[in-house]
Amino acid sequence: MYARDKARIATPVGTVTVWGDHVAVASITIDAADLPLNGGSARAVRAAAVQLEEWFGGTRRDFDLPLLPAVSPRGEALRAAMCAIPYGEAWSYGRLAAAAGSSARAIGQACARNPYPIVVPCHRVTNADGTLGAYSAGAGSHTKAWLLDFEARDRRGLL
Repeated sequence: MYARDKARIATPVGTVTVWGDHVAVASITIDAADLPLNGGSARAVRAAAVQLEEWFGGTRRDFDLPLLPAVSPRGEALRAAMCAIPYGEAWSYGRLAAAAGSSARAIGQACARNPYPIVVPCHRVTNADGTLGAYSAGAGSHTKAWLLDFEARDRRGLL
């Protein structure tokens, strides 16, 4: 990635910043503080900002973005497994681990290191007893709860 660009959008969970270039999105962060907004000009960055705005607007459920590959084939498989969790559902670390042929601990580590919150929906991964578990983006479990509730309300047609 040579010249990095960024776009910042205001969302109900804080300022979402997309980093990348014309080819791929490099990372997405959620900041609780209000940061100056900008649109970004690189194709992949702009596409991510638009798709995130659509997601928060309730008109998009899936993302179609060029992301940088995970650092290993195993990481790519775990990312794909997270992306396979249906919109509006929450799976336990153990359930996702079984589906991915992995361990709950590996799923937890992949979630904690996820550079693409919301787009790679690690917020949909919860503890076996249904409690939220950790979330490394935004305001942590508060942000995770908001994202899960948002998707659940959308699936019920309450948005």
